[in-house]
Amino acid sequence: MNTNQPAPMAQESGWRQKRNSNTLPEVYRSMKIPKHGSWFRKFLAFAGPGYLVAVGYMDPGNWATDLAGGSKFGYSLLFVILLSNLMAILLQALAGKLGIVTGRDLAQACRDHYSKPVSMALWVLCELAIAACDLAEVIGSAIALNLLFGIPLIAGVILTVLDVLLVLLLQNKGFRFIESLVIVLIVTIGGCFLIEMFWSQPEVGAVMQGFIPTGGIVSDPTMLYIAIGILGATVMPHNLYLHSSIVQTRQFEQTELGKRQAIKYATWDSSIALFFALFINAAILIIAASTFHTTGHTDVAEIQDAYHLLSPMLGTAAASVLFGVALLASGQNSTLTGTLAGQIVMEGFLNIRLKPWIRRLITRMIAVVPAVIVTWLYGAKGTTDLLILSQVILSLQLSFAVIPLVKFTSDKKKMGNFANPLWMKVLAWTVAIVIAVLNLYLLYQTFTG
Repeated sequence: MNTNQPAPMAQESGWRQKRNSNTLPEVYRSMKIPKHGSWFRKFLAFAGPGYLVAVGYMDPGNWATDLAGGSKFGYSLLFVILLSNLMAILLQALAGKLGIVTGRDLAQACRDHYSKPVSMALWVLCELAIAACDLAEVIGSAIALNLLFGIPLIAGVILTVLDVLLVLLLQNKGFRFIESLVIVLIVTIGGCFLIEMFWSQPEVGAVMQGFIPTGGIVSDPTMLYIAIGILGATVMPHNLYLHSSIVQTRQFEQTELGKRQAIKYATWDSSIALFFALFINAAILIIAASTFHTTGHTDVAEIQDAYHLLSPMLGTAAASVLFGVALLASGQNSTLTGTLAGQIVMEGFLNIRLKPWIRRLITRMIAVVPAVIVTWLYGAKGTTDLLILSQVILSLQLSFAVIPLVKFTSDKKKMGNFANPLWMKVLAWTVAIVIAVLNLYLLYQTFTG
């Protein structure tokens, strides 16, 4: 079987054109799924894409919003992290289903469904989101290098351009290698924060109460701004494009039964991985709340301040080192998935291919230039403001990815027997509307002061 040829699709009547190209052709259907054996063996064969998706939910942009929320408002915004994560689990499941059933990633589906002007507008918005995400990775990695090794921020920002070579090297080693490296880095980040939480000794009752919603989230403009930033940092628009593509690296059977099995395992994979992201995001906020908020340090929104305060407040020098190591691992992890997402979006919307290193260099330069300018003019404070702003930009772009995804997966003509059932349509459209309303409210608050 030639795995580089598009597999026959049962649901073509709902699309304007037949699918004539594969998403990520160099790894498309490159990983075999055992036909026999236990369900656990099959699950392990499908496991991997969910962790690449989860990386975007714990990138350095999340750190800034989680630190700001925890230090200023204590545990109150834990509910927002939980709600965002539940939304993410649903939306990523839909993204995986779209890719498995139709053989198209979300970008390809948008190009087929919408007119050229609308498709181009969606592409531009998605590129802005990827640039905003890349900006967070650039700044996060530069801050980690500065904190751990004393490298000046501007030099660190410029050094991040070199990770293009790292990504190119890893892509040549195969997709499973990338997945394995990402999982190792996630475990490293999780391990660092598990130790930090043990040292910070948060009050369990207060933490549990933080998962209960409060009216202040909506009534307080500052809390709402950070809450929407957390939402944008958690539910990542480019991750929906990424997931709909990388689930197709598995060589599952192109039958209804084969697809249903693939959807089941892919959903379990992404849901479990996103619970790791929930733990890490909640851990950052809990550590900020228990270490800074409870001691009166309510204005710790900068990663650098958190790094320098952790050791003296927790009584061990290792606290700051672990924080810096986790930050560096987070930035490098996000680099890998950001490269893939950029490639998928450009190829899907424009139907053109660039060499991965060229595509990566373009995206990284878009992020590096503003980061250098802001770092030069405003120093560390400016980079933190830029980090939080990047997450708000991501949040504002979110609806332009979520609405097409929900629309396509609910369409019987496009999805056939796999179209969303009524209960899932209601839930998915509710999530889409909530995201849109919150973002409109954010715009209103921004322009009215």
